[in-house]
Amino acid sequence: MLMLFLACGAVALFSFLAVASWSDSRRRERESYYKHETMSKIAEQQGGEAAIAYMREEKKQARRRELEGIRLGGMITAGVGIGLMFFLYQEDRGDPVFWVGLIPLLVGVALLAHYFLAIDKE
Repeated sequence: MLMLFLACGAVALFSFLAVASWSDSRRRERESYYKHETMSKIAEQQGGEAAIAYMREEKKQARRRELEGIRLGGMITAGVGIGLMFFLYQEDRGDPVFWVGLIPLLVGVALLAHYFLAIDKE
């Protein structure tokens, strides 16, 4: 009975992954098509300079979203490190095992430092 359950679970998991991958590729294809259509219309109506300005603005927005993701990841990771330190300190006060929380805390600080240094370059 357990093997039947595991087999059905495996089939369901891989079926889901196949459909998710297919739908993601269709979404990317549609986005690419619409982006191409937009660029064509801008180039036809306003000329090549407007299309280039549109592409630059789109690239700036993509970079801004990327940096915001790095900042969010840094804050979450630093928060996890601080929470882990508090939890481990309360759990075992005799041993200095709570210093393990410094690992995710410092990773989060490094991500935040990267964010602030990349913002200064723009």
